[in-house]
Amino acid sequence: MSAPARAESLARLERLVAALRAKGLVSEEELAAMQARTDRASPEIGARMVARAWLDPTWRALLLQDGAAAAERMGVSMAGAPPLGVLENRPGLHHLVVCTLCSCYPRAVLGYPPGWYKSFEYRSRAVRDPRGVLAEWGTTLPAGTKVRVVDSTADYRWMVLPMRPEGTEGWSEDQLAALVTRDALVGVALPQVPARAAA
Repeated sequence: MSAPARAESLARLERLVAALRAKGLVSEEELAAMQARTDRASPEIGARMVARAWLDPTWRALLLQDGAAAAERMGVSMAGAPPLGVLENRPGLHHLVVCTLCSCYPRAVLGYPPGWYKSFEYRSRAVRDPRGVLAEWGTTLPAGTKVRVVDSTADYRWMVLPMRPEGTEGWSEDQLAALVTRDALVGVALPQVPARAAA
C-alpha cells in the first residue's frame, strides 16, 4: 500500500472511530481493551493450543469441535471474532490456509498476519499451485499426501493442527509448543525437531 493510500485509510479509520464515540456506541475503555487484546495476541497462543492437543485427547476433541471455545478455555477472549475452525493434518492429508479475498486471519490466536499472507501472489498461487507454494517454503510432504486448500473468510477463520513430530515422546507442553511456528499454523511449514534434540 502506498504512503498516500495508507494515510487515507488511517484518516478514514479515525473518522469512523470518532463517529462511533460520538454516538456512544464505543467507549475509550472498550477501545483500549480491544487494542490491548490485539497486542497480546501472537502465534505462541496457537502453538500452545496445538501442543496441548498433542498431549490431551479431550482437549484435542474440543479444539477440533469448537476452536473458539478452546481458545476461551485458555483465557483468550474471542468476543467479536468470527468462529475459529481447526483443520487436523493427518497421514495422507495436509491443510493450507489462505484468504483469497484479502487477509482474513485468526488474529486472536495467531497475532497479526505476516505480509506474505496478505500478498496477492500468495493468495492466488496457494489456490492454483499449493504444492509449488509448499515447495518454495521447503515443505516436502510424503508421496500420496492430498493438499486441501481452505479459504479463511470474514465469517469463519481457520488454523491448522499439524501432526506431532516423531521423536517427541515424553516432551512437555512447553517443549512441544516451541516446535510450532506461525507458518505451521497456516500450513506452509511443518513442525521440526531441532537436530540437537533429535540426536
